[in-house]
This record gives sequence, structure tokens and C-alpha cells, in this order.
Amino acid sequence: MRGYLTRSEIKMYAIFVLTLLPIAVLCYNKSLYIGTISSFWLMAILILMLAGSFIEIPIKTIRTIKNEQLSRFAPIMEEIYAVPLTSELNNGKERVFDTTITLNLGGFVIPGISILYLLLTQPNNTALEIMLIIIVAVTLLSDIVNGIGIVVPEYIGILAIPFALLITPQEAAPITFIAGIGGILLGTIALTVTFNKEKYGSAYLNIGGAGSFKAIYVAALIASLLSYFAS
Repeated sequence: MRGYLTRSEIKMYAIFVLTLLPIAVLCYNKSLYIGTISSFWLMAILILMLAGSFIEIPIKTIRTIKNEQLSRFAPIMEEIYAVPLTSELNNGKERVFDTTITLNLGGFVIPGISILYLLLTQPNNTALEIMLIIIVAVTLLSDIVNGIGIVVPEYIGILAIPFALLITPQEAAPITFIAGIGGILLGTIALTVTFNKEKYGSAYLNIGGAGSFKAIYVAALIASLLSYFAS
């Protein structure tokens, strides 16, 4: 786990847990499903995503610039982004971070496996086409914040909904899940690979974690609830 729970983060997780309660009842009644993912497994995925959001899997280390102003604004940024920036400033050397790129278990690995399963068991070209739109939106609307990493707007996954309802309304749930979450993940990866390392830097770059987990989980919750109206 990179970050820590501030008051705002605790409120966010409390909202997610409260949202899971009626979803659990609907799953128990077998009213929710996403494509070939049954109610039981959908509930399991949502719970595992939330629990796994605290686990980061390191995959690569690179060097990025260490902004001279970070120490000045670190306390404020810690409160906003729930990241221990003050201690992370000791990472690397005076002017550079030894940046660790990580994959979040709950925000990348579990939803990524779920998306692959859906595409293998029920191929959906429409979802892939809409995913391209979300990838572009993520790359254009996300911010690269020094000391924090890539910050994705929390609402961005729901951009898939109007396209799904317009093209294939009966498959809105799996399309939103695949396109919304997949677009966020691939867009974040694209930004991680291409951002200017001489201008932006952070001790960690979390794919699916800090900066993007909220957007991913909101998309997962909304996609789950959409299946109720299609059932």
C-alpha cells in the first residue's frame, strides 16, 4: 500500500461499502450480472477490488525529475491525495526519484482479468471501439501531478454509458465495464510510458491505484447497477 487513509479517503471507502450493501442484496436475488459473469462472481469481484486496492505490485523502476517545490507543498498534497509525499521525498537522489511503477491488485489485476474473461467468453467489438474513446479521453483529461503520479478524473469511466446505450442498450453493462475500466487502465499505461520524465516525477507511479482507483471502481459499480435495468 502506498497511501494512507485520510478523513476524505475513509469517507470514500465508507460510501463504497454502503453502495455494496444493496448491490449484495441484488446479487443474492440474482438480479445483477455482467455478460458471462454471474451474480456471485460479480459480487466477489467488487469486494476483492475494494480489498485489493491496498496492495501494490512493483514491476519496474525508472528515474524521474524531483521538482524543487515539492517539499513546500507536500503537507497540502498529502491531505488532498492521501499519499505520504513528505517521506517519499527521501526517495532517490537530490534531483531525481527512483520511481517505482506498480500495478494495483484491486484496481488493475482483478478488473483486468475480469475484462479478459468477458472478452474471451463473449467477444464484444462495440466495447473495444468505445474503449478507444475512453483511452483518448483519459490521455486528454488526466493530470500528471508532480510527487503523486497520474490523476484520472473520477467521472471518466461513465463516459462509456451514453455510447453503450446509443449503440447496444441491451449490453450496456458489459460494454461499460469493459470500455470504461479498460479505457482507464490502457490510458493510464499510455501516459505512464509517454510522459515527460524531465518535467514530471514521483516516487511511485501506481497503475490502477492512487490517482485512478476511484474512477475504476465507480465505473465497476455503475456497470453492475446497469445490468439490473437490462435484466
